[in-house]
Amino acid sequence: MSEISTKPYMLRAIYEWCTDSGYTPYLAVKVDASTTVPMEYVKKGEIVLNISFGATSGLKMDNDSIRFHARFGGVSREIYVPVNNVMAIYANENGQGMAFEPQLGFAEPPADEETSAPAPVLAAVPAPAQEAKTEAPSAPDDDTDPPKKGGRPTLTRIK
Repeated sequence: MSEISTKPYMLRAIYEWCTDSGYTPYLAVKVDASTTVPMEYVKKGEIVLNISFGATSGLKMDNDSIRFHARFGGVSREIYVPVNNVMAIYANENGQGMAFEPQLGFAEPPADEETSAPAPVLAAVPAPAQEAKTEAPSAPDDDTDPPKKGGRPTLTRIK
């Protein structure tokens, strides 16, 4: 009999502790071909996801995967994360939680009969050719900075 991993149980326990304590649970995930996440939000092969009750719909955390729907840029997206790809779960407010070693390549996303589109794959982007001497302005490289915490969202009325 193979030994059952404690990782999914720890993920559910820390999620429950976060919500009971009034904290916002976040997942740090290593992205590969077995994950289904919005690739435009992936940085350095990783993504951080807010899995709080208010940020997700239909959250299901089982022994093999974490699934839910969440809005990214106002568009609802289906998220699928194998438990093996989870690097950490923590409370956003104080950083308390647990980190794990990702065990990539052990789980595959479930086959969906409705959609037969291939899973997104990370690939290196070739450097632009040095034909023109003018450089386009680049976005600041702030991959290592923590996310900025702003005030309350505001609604601006435009007439």
